[in-house]
Amino acid sequence: MIIQIISFTTLSIVALIFLIDIVPIFKDWLRRIHIGRYRDENIWNEKIVKKGFGWLYKTPKIKVTDNTRLVVLDMLNKNFTKSSIQYWQEASLILGLSEYIKNKNDNESKNKMMKFLDSKFNHTGQWINKPEHIDAAILAYAVIKLDFFIDTNQYKNALDYTWEMIKEHIGYDDTVGYRKSMQSYRYVDTIGFICPFLVSYGIKYNKTECIDLAVKQIKEYEKYGISAEHSLPCHAYKIENKEPLGLYGWGRGLGWFAIGLIDAWNELPEDNEYKIPLEESVRRFAEAAIRFQQDNGSWNWTVTRTECRPDSSATATLGWFMLNASKIDDISGVCLVSSDKAINFLMKVTRRNGAIDFSQGDTKDIGVYSMLFNILPFTQGFCIRMINFKLSN
Repeated sequence: MIIQIISFTTLSIVALIFLIDIVPIFKDWLRRIHIGRYRDENIWNEKIVKKGFGWLYKTPKIKVTDNTRLVVLDMLNKNFTKSSIQYWQEASLILGLSEYIKNKNDNESKNKMMKFLDSKFNHTGQWINKPEHIDAAILAYAVIKLDFFIDTNQYKNALDYTWEMIKEHIGYDDTVGYRKSMQSYRYVDTIGFICPFLVSYGIKYNKTECIDLAVKQIKEYEKYGISAEHSLPCHAYKIENKEPLGLYGWGRGLGWFAIGLIDAWNELPEDNEYKIPLEESVRRFAEAAIRFQQDNGSWNWTVTRTECRPDSSATATLGWFMLNASKIDDISGVCLVSSDKAINFLMKVTRRNGAIDFSQGDTKDIGVYSMLFNILPFTQGFCIRMINFKLSN
């Protein structure tokens, strides 16, 4: 009898482990049936927005590893997901859905947004769970962007805390490190995480030192982290000797640089001293990135290789960049064509339920990139942001 119980228990555990591995794979296969049948931008928009709001309260967990076998071991070792990954997923959804609310102005959507904010901030406007890493700055930026329908000054304590946290990450070169424990490196991700927040916060509260830091972060990266010949960013550079690290032309790396640059430029008033220098950076990067856009409208996960898989996250962020860069007269036409091509591609990789597929998974380390391509709330948010900005202009 005891042997039978042990055998049954063992078989049950094995079956459970097998199901944990196989069920997600089966679900992906099932949900990709009839993928990419959207042709009308308005219908596509409503579908991806519905999915975006659905993810706002329960953001899908993004895996830390690429393991698809014995996933239960990652769960037990608490190596399945990290909270810092969630900040930029949630931020992207807020940025996208706020663009949608601007257009629709319906109370139901506003109430859903307030429900999310109440889950993140307390009655004093401070973070309920104070973040430790600069990834959270992009979420703080997304909150500031809600000032068209709420008084975002109520969250000033959280915004002030975010600025103080960023200052704690400033290294001896007077730029911001990705982590306190990794001050020898400057990552391209950091441009997207902090620069839009620093500019918008600096403008809002008249803190010129924030704007100075954002522009310095971008300009230093252009100087040491971007290929002079092709104007493509590498993953990171080492500040002691300015050696480039990781891959030149990593798709989402281009995306991080793109959104940091374009949103920082957008936030600057026309009479600001940095407006024209950043506009020159926008023009230069737009011309470089367009050269590597594929015929199908995508950017590959390595943009310089046509053999690589398309990456929806790179395509969504670069599409957003191109749409905004089209405000510059002499590159307006090519940028609008580029953003339209990106949207057409993204419509073709959207599942029936509105989830945009085939985004590269989370990066493991400098030069160590995920080979999983699946849903990513970050991509969803930037698609919502892009299409709603387009439809409103």
